[in-house]
Amino acid sequence: MFSIIIFSIFGLITGFVAKIIHPGSDPVGLLPTILIGICGSWIGGFLNWVINSGKAPYEPSGFFMSILGGVIFCAFWRFYNLKTAKDGAKNFFNGKRMNG
Repeated sequence: MFSIIIFSIFGLITGFVAKIIHPGSDPVGLLPTILIGICGSWIGGFLNWVINSGKAPYEPSGFFMSILGGVIFCAFWRFYNLKTAKDGAKNFFNGKRMNG
């Protein structure tokens, strides 16, 4: 039980920092911020494994790799949301509708 609380607080902190670093305004609440941090930790663990610093491909990573993974997750999430918007696809960088 205590580890879930600690992991959630860690996810909140890393998710918040990742949202600050990631460009664009993607307003989300507390729970999505925690999930961004947790997903970022798993992505960071995978990146650690790829560069041969980690032990297993899907292990939680440290603070900095979690933030990097959170920024990567935010970028993929933004890309997905802009491409699948109900009013048409939008540009990743400025959020405006794409012609075509």
